[in-house]
Amino acid sequence: MKRRHFMASLLGTLAAGRAFGGFAQEGAAFVLPADHPLQPAWQAWKSLCLQEDGRIVDAPQSGASHSEGQGYGLRLAVAFGDEEAFRRIFEWSESHLALREDGLLSWRYLPEAGDPVPDRNNASDGDLFYGWALIQGAMAWNEPLFADRARMIGTALARSCLADHPDGSGRRYLLPAAYGFTSDRAITLNLSYCMPRAMRELGAFAEAPALVTAAQDGLDLMNGIAGSGLLPDWLQLTPEGRTPAPGLPDQSGYEALRIPLYLCWSGMTDTPAQQRFREMHRQAAARDRGTATVFDPETGRIRESSDEVGYRALVALNDCVLSRTAGSAMPDFDAAQVYFPATLHLMALVAQAEFFPKCLPV
Repeated sequence: MKRRHFMASLLGTLAAGRAFGGFAQEGAAFVLPADHPLQPAWQAWKSLCLQEDGRIVDAPQSGASHSEGQGYGLRLAVAFGDEEAFRRIFEWSESHLALREDGLLSWRYLPEAGDPVPDRNNASDGDLFYGWALIQGAMAWNEPLFADRARMIGTALARSCLADHPDGSGRRYLLPAAYGFTSDRAITLNLSYCMPRAMRELGAFAEAPALVTAAQDGLDLMNGIAGSGLLPDWLQLTPEGRTPAPGLPDQSGYEALRIPLYLCWSGMTDTPAQQRFREMHRQAAARDRGTATVFDPETGRIRESSDEVGYRALVALNDCVLSRTAGSAMPDFDAAQVYFPATLHLMALVAQAEFFPKCLPV
């Protein structure tokens, strides 16, 4: 669907009176005040990652942009009450990534390529954060356009990006994308694509209860695995059970380390997944000076570590949430990081401010 046709359809829906309801009265977006101590960190993050046109740049990935980054940036913008940045990010995303018939975002933009979006497949985590952020933006600024777009994304995710467990149990999971992760007898999952709160809120808002069900089933899967070992970045489910995903890294790494952040940001305080993350990082801290970022999922051996403080912030937030003591070892935001750890760092600080005032960095 061409961009102009897509927007014409969306605006036509609004003109026809699709219910915005009283959604702005049913809840309130979490927005940090203009004088909050984290506001300078937001300004620093924008200088690092956000272009004037609304494109969020992942510099180590050849300056590419992803639906993940656009979704993360949109969610941060509303948390910091930055409507101007929110609209820039939204407009760039709609113009350059909203190229699919179903309204989901194409997953990657390559600025130097002749065709900057050669792959129209989506990435469901990017869509999820994008839709979730649009709900928050609709509430913060009473904008029906954002609300309608969020409904479209939630409906499309439920229709195109959910799959049942091949064992016939009826358990349902969020696929990494609409295409490429299912076969006759198996589905491939990335557990970090399941952000329980975002799935619940988007599913409820879009009247897509399957998303809400998949949030719980995904959480149950994570907690079940954590009972006996580390959460892998990728896995395959078959009628016989769980196996490593063919052709994908067999590790617990940069994907899985987002999971405890997402659980904390969902208001969870003591899940088996969070407990396993704390246990492994406490053991790792005794053996390695940096923050462990990649583990062998079977042996727990550290494969990679990083000195980027954003990864340390994830460990510190999770540790404080589970410890139930006041004060955390979360480092101050540092803009001398690259996109990924910097963004996770800022999201961890937002999660702390929203849910865990006792974990104020000390």
